[in-house]
Amino acid sequence: MAANNSSYIYRPGTAPNTRAVTSQKNKVFGYNVGAQGFAQLGVISEFGVDHSRNVETVRGVGFGDQVAELVPGNTDITLSLSKTLLYTANLFQMLGYKGGVSGLVRSLKHHRWPFDIKQEIVISELSSLQDNTGIAVQASVTTGPTAADNPIVTPKALLTFFEGCWFTSYNTSFSADAALVTESASVMVSDIIDGVSQYGEYVDTGLAPTSSVGGPGKGFSLRFANNSNTVVAL
Repeated sequence: MAANNSSYIYRPGTAPNTRAVTSQKNKVFGYNVGAQGFAQLGVISEFGVDHSRNVETVRGVGFGDQVAELVPGNTDITLSLSKTLLYTANLFQMLGYKGGVSGLVRSLKHHRWPFDIKQEIVISELSSLQDNTGIAVQASVTTGPTAADNPIVTPKALLTFFEGCWFTSYNTSFSADAALVTESASVMVSDIIDGVSQYGEYVDTGLAPTSSVGGPGKGFSLRFANNSNTVVAL
């Protein structure tokens, strides 16, 4: 079984309250091998999220150098993780696989099932107090202080779930010039959700001509104006 998060090295500390997002308030969770539900991943030195997709250009012959429309393609979501290698808790184990001292998994070729990752960006008390009216979706933090611990404001977090993940690369190296050993991996994601909302064709993403946010037809592209939203010369 992977290292228990109650170990002294996982003892939480304080984090400053700022309006800027800090890495100290970013929590990453996985299915720790042998555990029930999500457990926070410790000693992570880097967690990155990359979204990419191709956009194709539509043009018409005889219409000059003019773009008729940009058509977005499919989206690829990848994660990058770097973590200090622990004797009883490597990255495979922290994401649910029976690797290291927990079992026989030694390679990506031994992975038979996908895994999920959860990210929590804990919203600072400063932002919660000053910008509360602008926060549309909130969720209580999974671990950490509660309303009883802090009567000023109940800690909230922005939750993101990365579903159906698979490793695409994993590497670690041992050097005579450094004592610390780091493991890093790239992960491909099947889907990304907030864990609460209903997603589909008609999800409210903003910028729609019929959006009710700010009144009908506010803030959308002039391409969809249908001559009802004109450009005003300054």
